[in-house]
Amino acid sequence: MKNKKVKKKPVRRTAAKGVKKIKSKAPRPKSKVRRSWLNKTGQAPQIEAYARKLRSFMDAMADGVVDESEVESQERRLVKLMKEIEPQLGEALHARVTELLCELTAYDIMRLLHAMHATRPKGVFRG
Repeated sequence: MKNKKVKKKPVRRTAAKGVKKIKSKAPRPKSKVRRSWLNKTGQAPQIEAYARKLRSFMDAMADGVVDESEVESQERRLVKLMKEIEPQLGEALHARVTELLCELTAYDIMRLLHAMHATRPKGVFRG
């Protein structure tokens, strides 16, 4: 008998446990480079720097005042993304991403409060 060449089927890779396949309707970024959440040293979050480059953020900051309608618009964009992404996460990943979002929000609030405190006048006004 001749040896038959058996054509091997490619191995089908599956997502990690708790991760659902994502079919995003969001437009793909123009760059194929994946942006890290951390700086080059891996010691500090980079998300704020990316947020500052968002068109919606730059438009809101253009006049130096963030009004209520701009906050509401940002909230609508956030809720839309949350509704799109949340159902795609398995239970374990959902719990971790929720923790990540909470830690990021706490970090942003703490940085804002620290910056406000640091710029507050140190002396007492005596008029």
